[in-house]
Amino acid sequence: MPPVHQEQVEEQVEEQAEQQAVQQAWPGGPIDTSLLTRYEHHVALSQEQAAELAVELLGEEYEFALRETVAQRGGYFSQQWLYESYNRNANLYGKYDCAARAWMLMLVGSTILADKSYTRVDAKWLLLFSDLSAVHTYSWASIALVCLYDNLNDASMFSTRALAGYATLLQCWIHEYFPTLGRRAQSDLNCDNPGFPRAMRWMYKQGKTKLPDYRPILDALTPDDVIWRPFETHRGSIPFDLITLYSGHLRGSTVVPYLPERCIRQFGFVQYIPPPPPLAPAYSDIDSDWIGYHASVDRILQPTRPVTYASETVPDYMSWYYRVSHPRLCRPVDGPHGAPPVPHYAPAPAPDAPVDDAPADDAPQETALQRERRWRGMARGALETFLTRIDADRDDEDFEELFFALDVYRGAYP
Repeated sequence: MPPVHQEQVEEQVEEQAEQQAVQQAWPGGPIDTSLLTRYEHHVALSQEQAAELAVELLGEEYEFALRETVAQRGGYFSQQWLYESYNRNANLYGKYDCAARAWMLMLVGSTILADKSYTRVDAKWLLLFSDLSAVHTYSWASIALVCLYDNLNDASMFSTRALAGYATLLQCWIHEYFPTLGRRAQSDLNCDNPGFPRAMRWMYKQGKTKLPDYRPILDALTPDDVIWRPFETHRGSIPFDLITLYSGHLRGSTVVPYLPERCIRQFGFVQYIPPPPPLAPAYSDIDSDWIGYHASVDRILQPTRPVTYASETVPDYMSWYYRVSHPRLCRPVDGPHGAPPVPHYAPAPAPDAPVDDAPADDAPQETALQRERRWRGMARGALETFLTRIDADRDDEDFEELFFALDVYRGAYP
């Protein structure tokens, strides 16, 4: 073999070996991977069971690990304890498999599998890393969604006081799709480069906006305030994969529906009225559906076509949406600055007629008081959006009059 060709072959072999090592050391991998087939067996562990697992998979002494689980009052390890275990195994004992497990458990326990404490990790997840050669074959993106959906479901309950799970993923999703919402600043990093996580695109600033103030801002959003396809510029780094359009259920600690046909505008297709959500199948059927995802992709793409403008829908979609959903967060009776009444929608117009989201002829009749409340709400929403966008501070004299006007529209003055 000529020397030049031999060098090229050696470089390719080294590159492939490096990529394989990265995959085995990092729980990422491609989107098109398997669901966590062993996940359903991961029930909560006792203090003793967690300590035994630490002996088997982290190489720790039983009494030492038991002291940690007793201190955590259950089958948990603190993130600090896992970090120290990683350092001991990597630098002192040379047990690199144990070090890798400690590091990856600490990583997923502080991100996609985080609990409300944000300082400790459930020991049951350690079983995911018992076979290090299989770690890169799991669909970690799916388990991130399962945990986030499950925690968002809990957070929607009135009795829930805190959100668990991967809040960074949720925050970045909001910033990517709703540029006028929240307080953010764009970093100087080129996060379309595959070397940077997408979340590093944003820098977060402490804000003073409270939850009740966000509700009218959300109600005032229009289609022009939404970036429907924020990841188009990122496709050079991560190409679009059809499995993203898989429709069915994902499984992990629980089973959650994943139904992209309900938000298919995000993928560049005309939004249509989706079918009712399917009943959750058996675990084995979920695996079969996941493997044969092309069937569900074909099914949800058949009724649609690529959009001609970003927020395009079929003519009868908006009337259906307002009939089955909750289009407003604020109630019309919420004090002197209540939200405008929810419009009522007529049947879909003829295909050649212009489509209007709120036909004037079918709007409810307003009283003088309702009209005043509606204009107050619109003016207040416009002021709040503007002050948020320019990052105005209430203590800044240049914005004193604007904040005074906002307080008037909020009903602070009789």
